Formats: sequence, C-alpha cells, structure tokens
Amino acid sequence: MGGLAKGLAVIRVFTRDHAAMSLSEIARTAGMPAATARRCLLTLEELGYVTRNGRDFLLRPKVMQLGAAYLESIDIEKLTKTHLEELARITSDSSALCVRDGVDVVYVARASVRTLLRLEAHVGSRFPAHATSTGRVLLEGASAERLEWYFDSAKFEALTDRTVTDQARLRSLVEDCRRAGYSVVQDELAYGIVALAVPVLDGKGRVVAALNTSSHSRRITKTKLVRDRLPMLQLVSRQISADLATAPWLSLSAQV
Repeated sequence: MGGLAKGLAVIRVFTRDHAAMSLSEIARTAGMPAATARRCLLTLEELGYVTRNGRDFLLRPKVMQLGAAYLESIDIEKLTKTHLEELARITSDSSALCVRDGVDVVYVARASVRTLLRLEAHVGSRFPAHATSTGRVLLEGASAERLEWYFDSAKFEALTDRTVTDQARLRSLVEDCRRAGYSVVQDELAYGIVALAVPVLDGKGRVVAALNTSSHSRRITKTKLVRDRLPMLQLVSRQISADLATAPWLSLSAQV
C-alpha cells in the first residue's frame, strides 16, 4: 500500500504548468528519492498512465479513469445541464460546484458562457481555499476540529496583493460567512475575478459543497454581485441539494 501511495503522489505532481517533467523534477516535487520515483514511473508507464517524450514524462489519458467514477457517481452531466448551464446562461458568466479536498477546493462541475481573463477553471481544477469564495463557504461548514486542522496545515500564500493571508482575519471572514450564508471575494485568487458562493447542504443540514457564480470585476462590483445574484444562487443551491440528496459522496464530503 505504501507503493500505491507513492504512485499516486507521482501522478499528482503533474499540473497544467508542469505537464512534462524529468525524473529529477518529479522526485523533487513529490519529495521522494529519485530511485523511488523511477520505480513508480516505470510501473505507471507499464500500466498506461504515463508515457515518455525524450527525458520527460507525461500523463496519458488513462489517468482520467481515476476521477471518472467520482464524477459519474454525482451524475455530473445532469447537474451541469439542469442547473449550472442555466445559471451561466442567465448571468452570462461562469458557475461552478466545488468541494474541499484538504486545504484546497476542487471543481467537480462548471459551466461558462464567458472566458475570464488570467484564469480559467475546469473540472478538476484545484485552488487554495483561503483565496476563494467557495473555500470560505466550505470552511464555514467544517467542524471546529477540522477547521483547526485546516489552519494548522494550510500555507496562506498571497496570490495577489489583495489576498487575505492573516489567520485572524481569515477566521473572521469564515465567521462572517457563517452568519451571512455566503462569501464574496474579489481580486484575491487573481486580479479581475469577483466571485460569490453559497453552501450546498445535505439532508442533515451539513455543508457538503459550494456553488458559485463568478465574473470580471470590470463588469460587476462585489455589492452588485450579491444584490443581483444571491437569491438566484440560493435557489439553485437548494435545487442541487435536493438532486444530490442520495449521492454517496455527500456524507463523506461533510467530513473532509
């Protein structure tokens, strides 16, 4: 099982910015000896998850199978067609459903009719929770124990000069989100992006996902985003909650 963990760690080092990496780069990023990384890569190559281009290694499409079962279990096509695409059409912007994975948020569904400058998310995109509206919504729904784990574990990097990195301030913003029922963030993940998020609840009232709508700050202010879209976002959140009530991942997501 230790070998499985190391193999998954090797797969996770590949990103959009690092799609092709040498053995030494992979070993350094994964934090393991080069010999260990090499054994993992040879096994992954034999299984069809990795290929080579000269000295560099790249992921193969077969890796997508690892996430396909999760997406199918929440009926992602129905979710996108019936809710997110309609929300994106009405707002002429982007909408997404995110869950928390450790210290990050991960996009599990997304729809857009507009491309945001400087940053374009997709299903599987991962962003630090502290700099996103969805992240703060998901932290708001975490238990006290898991919230403390988050603040002990996360690295609060400043992605722009507007990113809140002070822990006391972040705790206050999470508490504000708990009271208000939503979070709105501008220019913290990337300049020009403003986003509003609300929680998606399970049958027991636990926060299991976050639904957001995002735009460019040149088009809409934070205040106007909340005023114009919050009721609509809350309605869609209730609809998604009802549709996903029987999804097996909901009870688990509330504990992550």
